Amino acid sequence: MPGQQQNLFDTQPPEWELDDAEMKRVARVVLSAGPHGEFDYLVADQFADRQKPEIFAEAGRRVQVPLGRGNRPVFGYCVAVAVQPTGGRKLKPLGKVIDPAPLLSSRMLELGQWIADYYLTPLGQVLEGILPAGVRSKAGTRETTLFSVPTKVAARMTRLDLPEKQARALTLLAASSKPLAMKQLMARAECTAAPINALRKKQLIESRVERIDTDPLLEEEVTRKPPLELNAQQAAALASITAALDKSKQTTLLLHGVTGSGKTEVYIQAIEKVVSFGRQAVVLVPEISLTPQTVGRFRERFDRVAVLHSHQSDVERHRQWKRIASGDVQVVVGARSAIFAPTPHLGLVVIDEEHETSFKQDTAPRYHAREVALKRTTMDRVPLVLGSATPSLEAWHAASTGDYQLVSLPDRVSNLPLPVVRVIDLRNHEHRKFGGALSRPLQQAIHAALADGGQVILLLNRRGFSTHVQCPACGFALTCPACDVSMVFHRQANQVVCHWCDRVEPPPTYCPECKDANIRYGGFGTQKLEAEVRARFPKANVLRMDTDSMRRPGSHEEALDSFRRGEIDVLLGTQMIAKGLDFPNVTLVGVVNADTALHWPDFRAAERTFHLVTQVAGRTGRGERGGRVLVQTLSPDHPAIVAATRHDYESFAASELPEREALAYPPFGRMARVVVRGPIEAVTLAVAEEFAGKIREASDAVRVVGPAPCPLAKLRDNYRFHLLAMGSDVDTLHVGLAPLSKKASLPDNVQWIADIDPLDMM
Repeated sequence: MPGQQQNLFDTQPPEWELDDAEMKRVARVVLSAGPHGEFDYLVADQFADRQKPEIFAEAGRRVQVPLGRGNRPVFGYCVAVAVQPTGGRKLKPLGKVIDPAPLLSSRMLELGQWIADYYLTPLGQVLEGILPAGVRSKAGTRETTLFSVPTKVAARMTRLDLPEKQARALTLLAASSKPLAMKQLMARAECTAAPINALRKKQLIESRVERIDTDPLLEEEVTRKPPLELNAQQAAALASITAALDKSKQTTLLLHGVTGSGKTEVYIQAIEKVVSFGRQAVVLVPEISLTPQTVGRFRERFDRVAVLHSHQSDVERHRQWKRIASGDVQVVVGARSAIFAPTPHLGLVVIDEEHETSFKQDTAPRYHAREVALKRTTMDRVPLVLGSATPSLEAWHAASTGDYQLVSLPDRVSNLPLPVVRVIDLRNHEHRKFGGALSRPLQQAIHAALADGGQVILLLNRRGFSTHVQCPACGFALTCPACDVSMVFHRQANQVVCHWCDRVEPPPTYCPECKDANIRYGGFGTQKLEAEVRARFPKANVLRMDTDSMRRPGSHEEALDSFRRGEIDVLLGTQMIAKGLDFPNVTLVGVVNADTALHWPDFRAAERTFHLVTQVAGRTGRGERGGRVLVQTLSPDHPAIVAATRHDYESFAASELPEREALAYPPFGRMARVVVRGPIEAVTLAVAEEFAGKIREASDAVRVVGPAPCPLAKLRDNYRFHLLAMGSDVDTLHVGLAPLSKKASLPDNVQWIADIDPLDMM
């Protein structure tokens, strides 16, 4: 099991106790890449001098160390330093201290160790994931020579006989509260570089090289707004959070509020109290598309708001990170990774739309932001607020059993009614005889909404133009040769794309198998939906939002601002438009196909469908004009669809949880998914079967299901097999999976991953 030294962060770990043997200062290092485990290196005196803080070796800084017989220089993280006996070991010396100050606090190192243990990931890889690339590379900074006046020179300046420009430059530099760069001093003294260089030659000023920001962060001016008046339900919810804040201990509250119930205002007023204590708050949102709107609301109420998300440049993330670490920021708003924001005075963590799968990372370390937030708030003894109209069944069950405190907002603000939802049964031929993605009732509803001056949102959770390319003569279907999944036609780029490996090819003009020229492009993606809407409603301004159209930085914000200003009549797209957005003029929401994920081979398929339909339905009816929702489906009787059309979360949970309990699926048990992939199918399956046997041998308390081919059985030229390990708790799973972590030779090019608490079963 990786990283089992739980005493790593003690002041003086037991295994490093002092005795009469020769004492040496030793740094314990984990590598960001390469061999796993912890390595000890001798710390030379030059790295042990606190009078030289810029090269002082201590926990939380990155270091360069020699590795292997050839002493290859590699980068790693120093996680502890102590004086200890070497025990006769010949330790290699620490090569270099990279960072002039620790990038990771002791708390963050402790959190990193917990993630490493829980998610079975090497600590070095975890720490590399915690720190944004822009922070590691010091993006937005450059080495600059800074000038200052030595104390002994400042004391005798009045007696110096200098030319006018040199005297002016020296006087201004001495009066500055901080060292100045050449350009800064030249501008202030209104001189060229010559007088300053003359002062250097006379040793009247001294210089040092530092890495500084190339440009300060400038934020837009935002008009401040006063707090909104809370209704009785919101006030009661705020009182519950306030009571948790006053306890000075960890409490998790599940704020279950229907769409439009005013959850965000409750968050904001709770954070205002946190800020009044001189503390900081972290607010996580699931989608980048939500970040601009959320940030805007927080900037209207707080002076200093920082933003962290993946669409920022490295320079911007580094600047925001430094602002947060300095304690200058009151509120941090961001996506999943913002849970690692280096807040020195954390007072509250809020996770909005906590049910969203985007809070689970799909690459190592495969952490879930909710679990990390729970650990972090426990360490800091502060509350965690989880908000959602459709909570995850894990969170709902925890609230039902008393592990979380349930706080309810059952009504919309101002007592606005929830929108009426109508189901359109696509099995009825009358609804499809006109062709296209839009049934006749949905077309009529769009006409009526636009004629009445309302706006429309259309959800189709599939990108591209046509979702499959097929020959009607012989039945050939175009698939990705590397992934064995359908290629998707993108008309704007005139290419077929694999959405799993990003393979791109020109579209076929005839069948590759039988050479028939009548090859057919079938299925609907967002691009085809956009073309249909534009054709049927030529006077409407239409905007598509999906990952293909929103790649440019700032494009999400621009698109949503245009829609908010009424410049866009119809907003269509994938799930990024389904959550959290508040547009009072939206009078119609259409779910073009509610079945896109309903029949996936995944025990969470029904839950995901219920979440998506309920959330997108909640985007309408937020103003006095009201709204309605039309849901097109081939499965109108499915419990998830029925409950979503009624806005009835509790009935959905009541029907779904017993099925989970019967199979010991989460939240009634814990699960790990092990995926083995390799280029040779039989060899890969053999490794998966060997792993299943090792888990069964390691623990009778772990039930193993599989191995079996993954639903996506081949990706990027690798065959994939998976197995599920199921146990009563995560410690039981760790025992069962322990043999897999031991070093063992695998066949060439065969790899495996273990995913604790998996959300992706594909």
